[in-house]
Amino acid sequence: MKLAVVAVGRLKAGPERDLAERYRGRIEAIGRKLGLAPVEIVEVPESRAPREADRRSEEAALLRQRAGPGLLVAFDERGRSPTSEAFAGELRRWRDDGRAAAVFLIGGADGLDATLRDGADLVDSLGALTLPPQLVRVLVLEQIYRALTILSGHPYHREG
Repeated sequence: MKLAVVAVGRLKAGPERDLAERYRGRIEAIGRKLGLAPVEIVEVPESRAPREADRRSEEAALLRQRAGPGLLVAFDERGRSPTSEAFAGELRRWRDDGRAAAVFLIGGADGLDATLRDGADLVDSLGALTLPPQLVRVLVLEQIYRALTILSGHPYHREG
């Protein structure tokens, strides 16, 4: 199964990019053993439209275009907050059901357009706190890595 993170904005050189790259490499190393392709990270440009609604709409169109086929998981504050174990279980089920791809969508500073949330197969939240999109990307990659360690029985994840 292919994995992709499609996000608004570009991570510039610095600690966030370094950490995202570290988790991407970890996902690649453990994912092969679990039948998963290396995670692809796709960045789309931030909209420069003057109105917030227009920015979200333009960014949603770019996210949809770059997402390609596959199960869409949108990250949004209005989504459900699964446990790491439940998230791992979903990845396992998607892989075992023969899904070709899982695409994780991350909006920009204005969040995701409602049409994108409504069209997603799943809407997840990382909690009620407002987080910058750069950190959301790192957290999504970390949770994918954590899910893979759970599936493989690796000691990275500690329950309790």
